[in-house]
Amino acid sequence: MPKSKPAGNLWLAEELWKLNAIEFGDFTLGRTAVHSPVYINLRRLISNPKALARCARIIREELETLMSMRNPHVQPFSLVAGVPFGGLHVATAFSLAITTPMIYIHPPATDKADVIEGIYVRGQTCLIIDDLITGGGSILQTAATLSEAGLVVRDAVTLIDRLEGGRSALKAAGINLVSILTIEQIVTYLMSAGHIQEEVYRRSMEYIESRSAR
Repeated sequence: MPKSKPAGNLWLAEELWKLNAIEFGDFTLGRTAVHSPVYINLRRLISNPKALARCARIIREELETLMSMRNPHVQPFSLVAGVPFGGLHVATAFSLAITTPMIYIHPPATDKADVIEGIYVRGQTCLIIDDLITGGGSILQTAATLSEAGLVVRDAVTLIDRLEGGRSALKAAGINLVSILTIEQIVTYLMSAGHIQEEVYRRSMEYIESRSAR
């Protein structure tokens, strides 16, 4: 009997598994995720252009739904800002899919750390896009630089939320976060699909629950 296709947005979890973009072990990821049993490398999506394009379509559909509500959960925007480096690939694909101009800021600790590449006008509303959020520091830093340049940031999109405080950190700064999947959904799917053993699943869930700040 053929395996059924992953439901909803869980196709992304399956695709990342196929791309060897999900690893299990003991990882320290920046200043926030210490001894994480799960590492997700979304930059691997560049190896599958169709999957990257599908991510852009999913983001567009999600935003259209949220913006069409009686009380819209996402505000209109006229610019897209990608967060280097992982967010640049997703933001570029999304920018092309909806034909909306894109800008980006050079990574921190570079000579052009505060330089905004691309054309913009003060007062424009900008949607920030990153591939993954942990504590929210990268998005907040990007938002601060954009705000200093006179741009308005109300919403941010990420493919995966690691559930480690990023959403609440953005909310405290007045930024709404839209995520396509959570790390909890991904780990649960990998277990149900038979990709990982129960011991790995339990260890991952214990970490997620201990760090979770929804």
